[in-house]
Amino acid sequence: MPGLPVPYGATPDDHGAQFAIFSRHARAVTLVLYDTPDPDNPGEEVPLDPLHNKTGDIWHIWVEGVGEGQLYAYRIDGPYRPDLGFRYNRNKLILDPYARAVTGNFRWNLADARGYDPSSPDEAGSFSNVDSAPGAPRCVVVKDFTNSSPSPLNIPFGDTIIYELHLKGFTCHPTANAAHGGTFQGLTEKIPYLKDLGVTAVELMPIMEFDEDENLNTNPVTGEKLKNYWGYSTISFFAPRGRYAHGGTTGEQGREFRKMVDALHRAGIEVVLDVVINHTAEGDHRGPTLCFRGIDNPIYYILEDDRRFYKNLTGCGNTFNCNHPIVRNFILDCLKYWVMEMKVDGFRFDLASILGRDQAGNILSNPPLLEWIAEEPVLRNTKIIAEAWDAAGAYQVGDFPGRWADWNGRYRDDVRRFWRGDPGMAGQFATRLAGSSDLYAGKGPLHGINFITCHDGFTLNDLVSYSRKHNEENGEGNRDGENHNLSASYGIEGPSATPYIDSLRLRQIKNFIATLFLSQGVPMLLAGDEFRRTQRGNNNPWCQDNEISWVNWDLLEEQGGLFRFTREMVRFRKKHPSLRRSDFFTGRPPEGSSHPDISWHGIHPFEPDWGRNSGIVACLLSGAASGGDADLYMAFNATLYNRVFHLPAAPNGGKWRAAIDTSRPSPRDIVTEGKGDIVDDGRYPVRRMSTVVLTAEK
Repeated sequence: MPGLPVPYGATPDDHGAQFAIFSRHARAVTLVLYDTPDPDNPGEEVPLDPLHNKTGDIWHIWVEGVGEGQLYAYRIDGPYRPDLGFRYNRNKLILDPYARAVTGNFRWNLADARGYDPSSPDEAGSFSNVDSAPGAPRCVVVKDFTNSSPSPLNIPFGDTIIYELHLKGFTCHPTANAAHGGTFQGLTEKIPYLKDLGVTAVELMPIMEFDEDENLNTNPVTGEKLKNYWGYSTISFFAPRGRYAHGGTTGEQGREFRKMVDALHRAGIEVVLDVVINHTAEGDHRGPTLCFRGIDNPIYYILEDDRRFYKNLTGCGNTFNCNHPIVRNFILDCLKYWVMEMKVDGFRFDLASILGRDQAGNILSNPPLLEWIAEEPVLRNTKIIAEAWDAAGAYQVGDFPGRWADWNGRYRDDVRRFWRGDPGMAGQFATRLAGSSDLYAGKGPLHGINFITCHDGFTLNDLVSYSRKHNEENGEGNRDGENHNLSASYGIEGPSATPYIDSLRLRQIKNFIATLFLSQGVPMLLAGDEFRRTQRGNNNPWCQDNEISWVNWDLLEEQGGLFRFTREMVRFRKKHPSLRRSDFFTGRPPEGSSHPDISWHGIHPFEPDWGRNSGIVACLLSGAASGGDADLYMAFNATLYNRVFHLPAAPNGGKWRAAIDTSRPSPRDIVTEGKGDIVDDGRYPVRRMSTVVLTAEK
């Protein structure tokens, strides 16, 4: 039957299924149905009549007898005119952009998916008539899920602690002891650990379908073929990754993802997805035709003036045309699906500055897509977090509008510089500690996501163990990855058996972790940093699906003291509302108090040193400004010298007690509050390169 133009995608009912796909410039659309994922299965082709199966730009049909689990794809014919931006090719099997699942046990054949002879840079070569179907995935018809998930957690940003992880790498190492390691179920098995650590949200690196075999490089050390391990190359934005499911790939991946979300929600942990809607896996003009390119290339992508080529504002070959109305609607439909059907709690947008560029690639002063995402009623309670830059020079930390939060890259850099001992960083460090009012003025500190490390760059252990990157095994001659790491090795490059060096590195790690959880803003911790996970100095292991990237859980026992310190820092933050303010400090007494909400100090009370050679910052947070919290005195000594700090009196009149001292060995580095040593003489020795926190109860 003709069917209807909405909804998009494949929608089963009691007797069949409705299919609908957008293509403005196609001349012909054919639905292809498959009984099995067998690559030799030719499928049954169902041509769509443009007189009866097309409304406006939507091609649609209803097919009797089709139900959940049915495999399908499209063939779309139209002009092959790269000079006009059109790249139609009926020989290429096309994925439905709205497919809820794709068969995930395939090996994508990118060579067959290319639409022309890539040896001809001007595209004057022979047109490719190779049928890509044998090496292409199929879409899967999936029913909507029942609304069985617990209510959204809606944890306020002020109470949020984000834990960034790679879904496979978190549990696939044998030491994880996970029955279904590397899968959605594997993460579920680690929920008791996450609860013990105290995090409130997991931020999952890409879990939407991608081709891990697209990387053609080999490891020059081992000779093994490298992968696209991270997955920042999405091709099917509604489809959970099939290889992250252990029970099958004909719809099971969606059900397993939902079970994982439900289990995390029952444990009080939110799920934030890292979404990559700035580009797709179809690459540049030499890339494969898998989906959008074969549907309507000039609508879905930003093209150069010479329309044979793509604007590469992402560094990944192409740029999604995010502010075209058709693409905007697609993006919003995608986000709403993950919230309504899959029950996720938020999104981190990779290279989010792309979302604010117009159809020519220029940065918009008032980007409609960013506003639509923020104001869309379905998404109103979700967390929306921007990576506030792109590969074309945009750097917009603090500039995203409305309720958007963003990764505070300035926080990462300034905190690293301070603890490395760079000159002139005391003032910048204090600004980051207090919530980055220079970046988020008029918005509040909770719009900034603070982090020291993330997936992109060194782990925390490697940040204090390597002075330069070591990406030789990536097969790119160590040219890839960031050169400006603001790291230090403290005596020797890489692992060290020298007790002095290792002790100093551990102290620096504790300094970073303490700073992160003492800072105003929303903290984000990289998985494994709490027990010194290492990538052997590789700061760009996007292609390393091996022990370079996997979490080795043996380290949890070896570094039990550091894990305990991190866990207790999380608890310390949760206990003190002074560390989780929604507004900035004023430096003035709040109503009903004679003491300022924050005061800055140095070696002596009320004498901060912001000079170039300082390296010392101290501050006092008045508990009265945060609903009667304890007073907190924090001292940070990034110099090479031990210092004795003279303490100001506690505003509440209480006695100062030592709570945190990163120079002390575990378990004395952080003690139960109220049990620490009382400071009787008004002075406290802060050893070189260490952090101290004192508390005063009423």
